[in-house]
Amino acid sequence: MQLYFFISLTICFTYGYSKTDAPLGYHFRLPVPFENSVGSRAFLIENNETKPSFKVGMSVEPVSAKYSCSLQVFLGDVKVWCSGHYSKFYTSKICVLELSRDGDLRLKGPKGRVGWRSGTSGQGVQKLQILRTGNLVLVDALGRIKWQSFNFPTDVMLWGQRLSVASRLTSFPSNSTSYYSLEIEPSRIALYLNSGKWNYSYWEFKPTENRNIAYIQLGPKGLELFSYNQKKIAQIHPSDENFQFQPMRFLALGNQTGNLRLYFYSPGMSKFDASFQALNATCDLPLACKPYGVCTLSGACSCIPLLPTENETGTASDCGRGISSGGFCKKGKKTKVEMRELKGVTSVLRGGAKIVNVSREECGNLCFEDCNCTAALYSSAKECFIYGMVIGVKQVENKGSGLLSYMVKVPKGGHGGHGKSNLKKWVLILVGVVDGLIILLVFGGLGYYLVRKRRRHSFA
Repeated sequence: MQLYFFISLTICFTYGYSKTDAPLGYHFRLPVPFENSVGSRAFLIENNETKPSFKVGMSVEPVSAKYSCSLQVFLGDVKVWCSGHYSKFYTSKICVLELSRDGDLRLKGPKGRVGWRSGTSGQGVQKLQILRTGNLVLVDALGRIKWQSFNFPTDVMLWGQRLSVASRLTSFPSNSTSYYSLEIEPSRIALYLNSGKWNYSYWEFKPTENRNIAYIQLGPKGLELFSYNQKKIAQIHPSDENFQFQPMRFLALGNQTGNLRLYFYSPGMSKFDASFQALNATCDLPLACKPYGVCTLSGACSCIPLLPTENETGTASDCGRGISSGGFCKKGKKTKVEMRELKGVTSVLRGGAKIVNVSREECGNLCFEDCNCTAALYSSAKECFIYGMVIGVKQVENKGSGLLSYMVKVPKGGHGGHGKSNLKKWVLILVGVVDGLIILLVFGGLGYYLVRKRRRHSFA
């Protein structure tokens, strides 16, 4: 659990201005802790028109033996925006937040090195302000917004915030090269798992009657979808009416699970609770198990068997052992592979290459011939989905319908095949050597006997 040293500041007394904003020339320095120390945070400005209130803070956090500095917005104790969401600013000794005289908001390190900036120089900015919606803004003398955090969404969408088509929320699970995203598309909103050049959807919500989406907005009763003429065409809201007594405060894309949730604030419990989540079953989450793992009907993880006789149970910690992380596309070396068909499993991922009007055999061959392909899913509708990674696999009840066929590419002979082949080879060599020695001893002894016998006859 990450610990912080909290610095409480009453800015209105120290700097002589309202605690809801910071003027031109504002300058605050936050020391970077010593090596292997906990992080530090200072709350700078606050808007208490809502409960809990919105606060703006600077944070220095330890990340892999380094320290990153960022500007953050909090709703109560929940971080809802961060300047370092996509690119962290690493610094040492000191981190400085300043609103320069020319109207640029900056985070700087030692010797004036700039690690993050708003890019608003020369636009007439007069102050930094946090609004009652949680929108962090830079405004001019007439109150016109020149920069706002709402235009740079992270993994949280606040009440009143609007996201248009082609924008998205993103979250980054720890210890993973993959990341999740909520995409707003003309025909739907969808959750995606992104890894390298691959991106697959694992949940979607579509308006009825094929109506197009222009933007989405979080309202008090749920997530609202609007058309280009600004008419509400659909809404995601809690199914339980008990949740509707409190307005929605924010939507969040979980950085560990990739699940989408709507949150309201419970005054009685003094905490945020989820009133809606997109995926209710563990096995419907894309990273419920590690690569080459399968999420079973009980919700546990097991390894996909890479040999017909291989035991399907195991620790599921290294299910893909024996398969190179570089896949099957190695220059100058062609890996011998085969397709292994699995019964009673499917994939929660969609959106990869899709081929229609093909047979199951053709679907398997398409993956077999493509070195970038690691798995294929075939349905009875003659649809073939091609995957570049073996992830998001779950067990389904096998009713003998044969509607789905999931095929995995593995090295020819499967996991451990080469080891068994080598063992067999050495056994054969050893047997041959032993047989040879026996034959040599037999013939050697026979020759020695004949020679001795001949010599006896000669002396006689």
